[in-house]
Amino acid sequence: MLITLSAAYLLQSHVEDIVGVGTLGEFYLENSYLGERSAGSPEVVTSILWDYRGIDTYFETAVLFLAIISAVSVFRSFKGREFRGDGFTEIVKMGVKLVAFTTFVASASVAFHGHITPGGGFQGGSMLAVSALLIIAGFSKKALERNGITKTRALGIRTLGLLIIVCVAVYPLLRGFHFMQNLPVYPAKVGELLVSGSLLPYNLAEFLAVGAGFTIIFLLLANPEEGWQ
Repeated sequence: MLITLSAAYLLQSHVEDIVGVGTLGEFYLENSYLGERSAGSPEVVTSILWDYRGIDTYFETAVLFLAIISAVSVFRSFKGREFRGDGFTEIVKMGVKLVAFTTFVASASVAFHGHITPGGGFQGGSMLAVSALLIIAGFSKKALERNGITKTRALGIRTLGLLIIVCVAVYPLLRGFHFMQNLPVYPAKVGELLVSGSLLPYNLAEFLAVGAGFTIIFLLLANPEEGWQ
């Protein structure tokens, strides 16, 4: 805390000298929601990630998918082991259930409202994976697997999320527009609900892909070293 406060004090004079934002920053701020080249979203960061520099985010997601596939391939030589023990007390387990459920609800909210408020698919997906990690820590990886959250199923969910991203990105080409183009290919609103064109589908698909991807990693890391041959 002392180091943080000291750094903030030393940097204060430099921050005060910064006036306004750059030309590119002004463009994003002016066009994100209401400008001529609007992304249809009041959340500037999400507009940049999935619209103005969407191709960059598209390939970043592909790289993360390849990393998950590589991890699964490395762990194929693992043979599982059974665990025995009493585990934590019922009070701890009940607390884990409550916190995991609350985290799950919060993660869905962060992803669903990522085009309106700070957040998005990656942040929501990371929180979703924390729910799985809490179950692993409080109970065991077997508790997830008994309830259907297996490595294979999580990989299927991640693949589904990536397929949705690909479909949303390619669809504008079929309409004669550009790859990953947002408006006017997709509507800014559905009825009275602001969806910001393709930003909401992208966030929800990324939510599934990231949450399932990190869950796979947690399931793999929960294996003991003695299980390796």
